[in-house]
Amino acid sequence: MKVRANLRDLPGPLARLLPRRADWTVARRSWGRDLVAGLIVAVVALPLALAFGVSSGLGAQAGLVTAVVAGALAAVFGGSNLQVSGPTGAMTVVLVPIVARYGADGVLLVGLLAGLILMAAAVLRVGRFAAFLPTPVIEGFTAGIAVVIALQQVPAALGVTGVHAEKVWRAAGEAAARFAAHPTLTAPIMAAGVAALMLIGGRRWPGVPFSLAGIAVATIVAEAAGLDLARIGALPAGLPAPSLEFVRLDAVTALLPSALAVAALAGLESLLCATVADAMSVGDKHDPDRELFGQGLANLAAPMLGGVPATAAIARTAVNVRAGARSRLAALIHAGVLAVIVLAAGGLVGSIPLAALAGVLLATTVRMVEVGSLAALARATRRDGAVLVLTFAITVAFDLITAVAVGVAVAIVLALRALARTARLHPVPLQDGDHTAQGRSLLEEHIVAYRLDGPLFFAAAHRFLLELSQIADVRVVILRMSRITTLDATGAGVLGDAVTRLEHRGILVLLSGIDPAHDQVLATLRIAEHLRRDGLLFPDTPAAIAHARAHLHDHSIGAETGTAPATASATPPTGQPGSRPPLTNAPQPMA
Repeated sequence: MKVRANLRDLPGPLARLLPRRADWTVARRSWGRDLVAGLIVAVVALPLALAFGVSSGLGAQAGLVTAVVAGALAAVFGGSNLQVSGPTGAMTVVLVPIVARYGADGVLLVGLLAGLILMAAAVLRVGRFAAFLPTPVIEGFTAGIAVVIALQQVPAALGVTGVHAEKVWRAAGEAAARFAAHPTLTAPIMAAGVAALMLIGGRRWPGVPFSLAGIAVATIVAEAAGLDLARIGALPAGLPAPSLEFVRLDAVTALLPSALAVAALAGLESLLCATVADAMSVGDKHDPDRELFGQGLANLAAPMLGGVPATAAIARTAVNVRAGARSRLAALIHAGVLAVIVLAAGGLVGSIPLAALAGVLLATTVRMVEVGSLAALARATRRDGAVLVLTFAITVAFDLITAVAVGVAVAIVLALRALARTARLHPVPLQDGDHTAQGRSLLEEHIVAYRLDGPLFFAAAHRFLLELSQIADVRVVILRMSRITTLDATGAGVLGDAVTRLEHRGILVLLSGIDPAHDQVLATLRIAEHLRRDGLLFPDTPAAIAHARAHLHDHSIGAETGTAPATASATPPTGQPGSRPPLTNAPQPMA
């Protein structure tokens, strides 16, 4: 009771992010399924944790520690019941340059800072914005990540050691050159064999963990034949003691951009993974803010034990769901099994050849890329194809975060351009039933109605102004506003500009059918105030047509008698022939 009371006393934004009893309701009914699923996921995760730890530059132990610590904390505190967290290929892509520049301590500090950033993002409810990421950007950087991971494995797959470069394609090129100068086939054959076993066997028997089988066979062969291959090396028994010795306050400023990149990637990949898990399950729905909080807590704790930054892993999550997991217990069991391996089998793990791990990751990259999906996106529209290719190219040539930022920016610009093209200005014929034959003839000669369709916002406003300014040979223009879907400040200003230009040419402008929300924008910006004041805004088009008929009728009588009536139409202000003050000015006396 005391614990419950304390939880209730926490601030609202924090209390909603904490675990709750309902998280484990399903586990009490499905613990058998979750136990089996957790064991299966642990078998799949073990080689990946080792491989990604080595690939990140911090070593196999860092990968195992991350899988255990981050996997357990994200399972308990995360926002998804089914996903599994740990070291991932996407994260190694970001970490390799950090290791090259700042060393292992820099990576640990970056992970700690990223954890704090993710927790702050959860409190601020940032998680919901991940749903707006365009699909071509997601597919583009996923394909780019696959290529970068494959390039990272080239040195180990070729049996070349001691290659260091900030860009992976440079390191791959240097490794290939050194291999060509002194070729040895042992490492390439082993890497290719493990990759082929995973791809061919996994296609025939998808339920068998061929990654673990491939590593086991490769290790046995290497030991029995005494092959001269680089190995993981001996791992310390057990988990390291928690430590904050890597924290240097004077390095925080320099590492903050990298921490933001790692946090962005961890949050993005975790939320995408949670969405995939929801789609694969029935009735499960993740909490995006809790997921960010859980990943933040995991990334806060993992560096203290020597682990690398972590995120949810789509491959392991998919295995978890397909294995029958129903609750968080499966991911927690996966972490527990890996912890037992760390404690009891460190010596066996240390004998694994690096070439075998390279083969595992090469096969993983092939599975990451869905060629059919990429081809379909590229053919969908030229806009989607351009964003896809651009995101992919920047991911490979530069880095993931730059690729996502540029991809999203370009996608937004192209989407706005396409949206702006949907705005239309249509001339609307006046209906025969509205007027007598004589009145209809008069209206058709002097009045034109235009219907505005779609969004009138900054991207479409100037084309609208150009079209409307070309209206000629009329005395009254009715602008039907009921079908405007969006009106922003720029669109409102351009509308006022267009009204002013028409009035300068002696044309009376009437507005009809303004949406209340759009009318609020016009009123706030003081657009077309004189139309509002003089009663030239109408609820519907028939009322505007009636006013236009009366206006023309009064002017025709005035022309016959030589006395023009005073109206609020197109007469310029006195003292300024041919000009009218801007519509955004304070109301001016009408002539």
